Amino acid sequence: MGEMNTKAMYKLSYGLFICTAVDGEKMNGCVTNTAVQVASDPNLISIAINKANFTHDMVKKTGKCNVSVISTEADFELFKHFGFQSGRDVDKFADYPKSSYEIAENGIPFITAGTNAYFSLSVESSVDLGSHTLFICKPDFMTVLSDVQSCTYEYYQNNIKPKPQAVGQTPKGETIWRCTICGYEYVGEELPDDFICPICKHGSDDFEKVVR
Repeated sequence: MGEMNTKAMYKLSYGLFICTAVDGEKMNGCVTNTAVQVASDPNLISIAINKANFTHDMVKKTGKCNVSVISTEADFELFKHFGFQSGRDVDKFADYPKSSYEIAENGIPFITAGTNAYFSLSVESSVDLGSHTLFICKPDFMTVLSDVQSCTYEYYQNNIKPKPQAVGQTPKGETIWRCTICGYEYVGEELPDDFICPICKHGSDDFEKVVR
C-alpha cells in the first residue's frame, strides 16, 4: 500500500462556519469547518466542535447554538476574531461591531458580516469523538442572508489567509515547525506528538517542517 500520506486529509472538502452560543450573560463563538447535513427526513445537521473551544462547553451545557455560514466576502479579521482567541480569555462580542451581528429568536447571536446564511439549532444527541464532540442537531430556523458563494476551506487557504512570512533570523541549524492552518511557528528539532497550536488549536498533524 505504500507510505501513508496524511496530506490526503487536505483533499477532503469543507465549508467554514461560525458556531455561536449563549450561556447566561456570556455570548461566544468559534470557527468550525464541520457543519454538515446528515439526514433529510428528519432534517438533521451535525457539527463537530473541538473540546478546547469554550463554545464547545456552552453548546454541551445549553443544547443550543447558531451556525453562520461564512461567505467568500469574509476577511481575515473575521477568522482571527473568532478563531485565534479563546472565549475563556476574552469577551468576543464586547468589541465586535454591533452592525456585524444580530440576535436570533433563540437569543443567540448570528454573524451578518461575511456570511450568507444562518441556522438556529437544537442538539438532539451527541457523540464523544476524543478531541471533538459531534453534536447532532435539529434546525429550528434557517434563512439565507446573501447570494454570495460559500467560503470553502480551500478558498480560505488560497485567498483569505495571509501567505506565511519568512521566519526571522534564527541560529544556524535550528528547525522550525509551521502550522499549516494559521502560520504559527514552533522552534525545536522535534515537535511533540501531543502539541496543540496555541493560536488555532490544531494538533501536530497540521504542522510542517520548515528547513532554513
